[in-house]
Amino acid sequence: MSIRERLSDALRRAAEVERDLLDPKTVKDARLMASLGREHQRLGQVVEAARALEKMDGELAQARELLSFDDPELAAEAKQEVARLERAIPEAEAALKPLLLPPEPLHDRNAIVEIRAGTGGDEAALFAADLHRMYTRYIERRGGWRIEPISYSDGTLGGLKEAIFKVSGPGAFGELRFESGVHRVQRVPATEAAGRIHTSAATVAVLPEAEEIDLRIEEKDLRIDVFRSSGPGGQSVNTTDSAVRITHLPSGLVVSQQDQKSQLQNKIKAMEVLRSRLLDLRIAEQEAERSRMRKSQVSTGDRSAKIRTYNYPQSRVTDHRIGFTTHDLAGVMDGRIDDLMDALRLADIEEKLAGDAG
Repeated sequence: MSIRERLSDALRRAAEVERDLLDPKTVKDARLMASLGREHQRLGQVVEAARALEKMDGELAQARELLSFDDPELAAEAKQEVARLERAIPEAEAALKPLLLPPEPLHDRNAIVEIRAGTGGDEAALFAADLHRMYTRYIERRGGWRIEPISYSDGTLGGLKEAIFKVSGPGAFGELRFESGVHRVQRVPATEAAGRIHTSAATVAVLPEAEEIDLRIEEKDLRIDVFRSSGPGGQSVNTTDSAVRITHLPSGLVVSQQDQKSQLQNKIKAMEVLRSRLLDLRIAEQEAERSRMRKSQVSTGDRSAKIRTYNYPQSRVTDHRIGFTTHDLAGVMDGRIDDLMDALRLADIEEKLAGDAG
C-alpha cells in the first residue's frame, strides 16, 4: 500500500472518529470517549500534514502549467519551483510515515530497564556500569523523562552486577525498547597488565511498567446459577434458592457461595471472591509475559548474541541490527545516542511499512 493510499484511509478514519465523538452514546461511555479522544489527537496530526501535502500538490500542478509559457523569465521561475516541490513532496511523504502506522499499544508506558553484567567477569561489571551511566546521561539530556532507581548490586572494582531502574515519561518504553539485547565491549581492561584486548558483554532488558489492572467484569461474561443451600451430609439449610454459583465465561473460573442467608448476600460474596481470583490470574499473566519478554530480549548473555559492539581501540560503535556505525564512541558513552535512537526508530517504521505492504 502506497503512502497516498494509507493517507486516504487515515483521513476516512479521522472523519469516522469525529462522527463517533459527537454521538450521544459515546459521551455516556467514559472509556470509549477517552480512547477516541486519543485517536482524534493522533489523527489530527495526519489531517494537518495531509492539508500541507495537498497544498504542495496544487502548487506543483500550477508550476508545471507555467513551464509551457512563452515568457522565458516566468518559465525559468516555474522550473525552479517544480524542482523545489519535487524534492519537498517526497520529504513530506516520508515525514508522514510514522503518523500513518497504528500506535504501539505500549508505547507511552513507563519503562523498567534492567542491566546485568554478562560474560567477562569484573570487566563485564565495569561495562554494565558504563551502560548505566550512558542511559542516565541520555535521559538527563533528553528532558521530559525521570529516572527512578529500583535496585542495584555492586560488582568489584566499581562495576555493577545488576542495575534496575524505572524511566517515567511519555514514550519511555516505546523509545527505549530498542536497547534490549546483548551489548558487547572490546577494550583493554584496567586490570590487564599486558595490554591485551578483551571482549565482554552486558545484557539490557527494557520492559513496560505493569499497568494498574482494570477488573471491569461485564455482565455478559457471567453465567449465574442459583440452587438450594445444603448443610453437612446434604441436610437442607433452607427451602429457597439462596446459594449462588457464578461462572466467568472468558476465563472458566467458577465460584460458589452458600454461607450467607440470602441470595443477594451470596451473590455479593461470590463476586468478591471472583474478583480476587481474576486479579490473581491477571497478575500471573502479566508476570509470565514480562518473564517471556525478558528472556527473549537478553538471550543467554553470551557475547555471540550481540545487538551492538562498542570497540574502544577503534573508537567505534556498531549496531548490528541496522548496520549503523559511528566513530564517536566517547560521545555515545556520554549519552549522546540521539542519532542511533533515531536510526533504530526509522528502521522499525520501514520494517512495519514493508510488512504491511507484503
